[in-house]
Amino acid sequence: MLTHDLKSIPSFARKVEAMGYDCLWSSETQHDPFLPLAVATSVTSRIRLGTAIAVAFPRSPMILAHIAWDLQNASDGRFVLGLGTQVKGHNERRFSVKFESPGPKMREIVHALRHIWDCWQNGTKLAFKGQFYRFDLMTPFFNPGPIAHPKIPIYIAGVNQYMCRIAAEVCDGLHVHPFNSPKYLREYVQPAVAEGLRASGRTRADFTYTTASFVVVGDTEEELARNRQSVKQQIAFYASTRTYEPVLAAHGWHDLTPALHRKSVEGDWKGMADLITDEMLDTFAVSGSYETIGRRLKERYAGLLDSTALYQPYQPGLDDPRLPRFIKEFNG
Repeated sequence: MLTHDLKSIPSFARKVEAMGYDCLWSSETQHDPFLPLAVATSVTSRIRLGTAIAVAFPRSPMILAHIAWDLQNASDGRFVLGLGTQVKGHNERRFSVKFESPGPKMREIVHALRHIWDCWQNGTKLAFKGQFYRFDLMTPFFNPGPIAHPKIPIYIAGVNQYMCRIAAEVCDGLHVHPFNSPKYLREYVQPAVAEGLRASGRTRADFTYTTASFVVVGDTEEELARNRQSVKQQIAFYASTRTYEPVLAAHGWHDLTPALHRKSVEGDWKGMADLITDEMLDTFAVSGSYETIGRRLKERYAGLLDSTALYQPYQPGLDDPRLPRFIKEFNG
């Protein structure tokens, strides 16, 4: 995951590309997700650059279309536009936008983006009218014109089966939430994706699964114990939200979300982490040393995912001498 400190991005991006990473993902939490990628495009030449994810509904599809078009052009075709709905509370209370029919609205955003890009690339008339958006004005003064790599991959984030089907029907890939397990992927996500691919007349080869994985990494018992507690806190945060109940339901832990939610309302963050058992941690995270974690990640997701990133709190410094060991093991 890409750092959001704009001043440090040039050196960070160069080092990550030189180490052999395949992609740099930028998220939207405390900072804008697109600005770091704009900086990274100018100092890299091979590594893919994408958002995982940018929140879709607070931005007009026209705004998203312009941002993606410019990043795709600047990166010579290396950009991936990753979008997500976010939950109702954040849309309405943090972004002050209406949260309505998230699945159909996300589908329409994807169609609108491709319609706008076709107008710019091929000169087709801008005439998009859907349930939520209408675009029918594009004069030469506002048209950025064609670019060398006009096919911009769109990935959307999905937790429930409906959104996973939409991803497979209209998108190029699915950002699987970091809060996942192989069982959840096999029994819940893959059937929905297969259904969506059939509806769109495509095959598995036409579609990409990616995720960021919870990892517990350490070369000593003390380091592992410290990182296990951090990951438990992260799991508890997500598991306290009803949106992620399908992940817990796959393992029969239906009662966990209400208990965690009560503690979150009370502000008992430590108590939330204490409810995450070692069995739960090992279900949703991968643990190991710097030399074994890469192999264990590959074993965990073999046949399930096409790529994975490492989710916080895994934040080694790029000068950490142990990091090349992980990359060598993962790419080997």
